[in-house]
Amino acid sequence: MQCFPHSQQAFEAAKRLMPGGVSSPVRAFRSVGGHPLFIQRANGAYLWDVDGNRYIDYVNSWGPAILGHAHPDVIAAIQKAAENGTSFGAPSLLESALAERVIAMVPSVERVRFVNSGTEACMSAIRLARAFTGRSRIIKFAGCYHGHGDMFLVKAGSGVATLGLPDSPGVPQGTAELTLTAEFNDLDSVRQLLTQYPEEVAAIFVEPVVGNMGCVPPEPGFLQGLRALADEFGALLLFDEVMTGFRVARGGAQERYGVRPDITTLGKIIGGGLPVGAYGGRDDIMAMVAPEGPMYQAGTLSGNPLAMTAGLETLARLNDGGFYEALEGYAKLLCEGMRVQADTVGVPVQITQVGSMVTVFFTDAPVTNYTTAMAGNREHFKTFFWTLLEQGIYLPPSPFESWFFSIAHTPDDLAATLKATSVAFEKVAAAHVG
Repeated sequence: MQCFPHSQQAFEAAKRLMPGGVSSPVRAFRSVGGHPLFIQRANGAYLWDVDGNRYIDYVNSWGPAILGHAHPDVIAAIQKAAENGTSFGAPSLLESALAERVIAMVPSVERVRFVNSGTEACMSAIRLARAFTGRSRIIKFAGCYHGHGDMFLVKAGSGVATLGLPDSPGVPQGTAELTLTAEFNDLDSVRQLLTQYPEEVAAIFVEPVVGNMGCVPPEPGFLQGLRALADEFGALLLFDEVMTGFRVARGGAQERYGVRPDITTLGKIIGGGLPVGAYGGRDDIMAMVAPEGPMYQAGTLSGNPLAMTAGLETLARLNDGGFYEALEGYAKLLCEGMRVQADTVGVPVQITQVGSMVTVFFTDAPVTNYTTAMAGNREHFKTFFWTLLEQGIYLPPSPFESWFFSIAHTPDDLAATLKATSVAFEKVAAAHVG
């Protein structure tokens, strides 16, 4: 394991200034050991750390950089917008322009409200669902992460699963009791909860493709079944498309699977790499939001011109012919190559892919939910992760996160990555198998 001395020095200094030395827990490398890399710059498909090493990047800022880092047109548009001011605290034409584009692209969204993060979007969407239905409980799924709102930190995925934390201290018991937990890909577990609380559930809230316990696809009929159950019991269906929105298809997972939720939350790609979020849905539901309706939600920097501009420039390029086919094709080739490599050396893996989201689970059993995702061999992943990092491949530093691809990745990047993964699987086999 290399030392990366300048990153190590930077991390020791950061720990004296910030809890754990980071601004988001998964970045601390606790799941893989060692210390995190400190990144100096990014361009296209690549990152450079403070030690001068270059990496092919499969984190992509955890999803937003679908065009690659520092796309020249996006950067130019942000610079031009900044010359006119970074925040107005008042309406601008940019908000309406981005709203119009989102509504045109996402099938279920008839009106939209911009916020500043995916967490904020999800918190607001739950408040809206409760206001619209007059009910208090929500159903979420074990391993799904919808941000760090109190009501979501119950059997959450993402950094909570990565660090092995219990349900978070600071969440009141009364709040936690309003969150009911079902198993992803298990409609019976949802029906059981709805039957137990037939007139109390405001919403079924789901990542239509889970990305926060690794990439876990919905089984055939699961999302359609959630739609039917929500209708049967008078609950709303909420899709958390912060991660999948504009990534697994132009219109997100709801377009890919042909299921319309009542409310959708968005983030990441919608802001082109700047902090942003949004929630939207049916017109009658969105009419509940203040100032038109009684459900209050506000934000000083919501709809700021820089984020709106970056989002507009990014979404405009997703309509290029063949964009998603190329993106998904690259991911498919990498997955096929890795399956052959792992099989050749006898390392059991499940490699999941939806569009340009991918995860390698070190297990011989299919991964369909939180329990099966958590059963993966973490020591295998540590060896795999550090072997790739030392060869210039940057993965999420957790076995419970999705990899993300960008259109900036090239055939040469694919070849270099497959060369590195071949070595990594061989090291896993030598260190752990048998």
